[in-house]
Amino acid sequence: MSISLYEISIPVFLRGLANLSYVLEKGAAFADEKGMSHAELTEARLFPDMLPLTGQIQRASDTAKFVPVRVGGVENLPMPDNEVTFADMQARVATTVDFLKAMPADAFNGADDREVIVKGRTGDRVYTGRSYLLDFALPNFFFHTTTAYGILRHKGVPVGKMDFLRGRP
Repeated sequence: MSISLYEISIPVFLRGLANLSYVLEKGAAFADEKGMSHAELTEARLFPDMLPLTGQIQRASDTAKFVPVRVGGVENLPMPDNEVTFADMQARVATTVDFLKAMPADAFNGADDREVIVKGRTGDRVYTGRSYLLDFALPNFFFHTTTAYGILRHKGVPVGKMDFLRGRP
């Protein structure tokens, strides 16, 4: 039995984004409970040269939505990176979820060997649909969702491993 690129991407992203939304919800509630400025969390970074929480959410969102765009050949949904608040980040996550839920599974049919070119600062990287998903998109998605979780945890938000893995109880 084989597993499709759709099956190893879209459901994984949907679950990860749902869990990310839950962790963001806990972050906003923590700030409110502690009388802390939301910006103290939304602008927080693990290290000065890393993106803040808002940037981590933007990159997780972009990574998830670029899979159906680059591998499935569907039209991109442009999203400006203008999120500032928890509400903004939640809206971006929700928009990404809606975009992914609208993806037809058959858009991924025959895409295992489809050429995917990712333009970067250091040059273009060429992948197949399968290698793009497995070697770049999934690890990149989890890097940014994990970093978002780590920022909130570092700032004292009471989130644990199961919040990241399972989300809403």
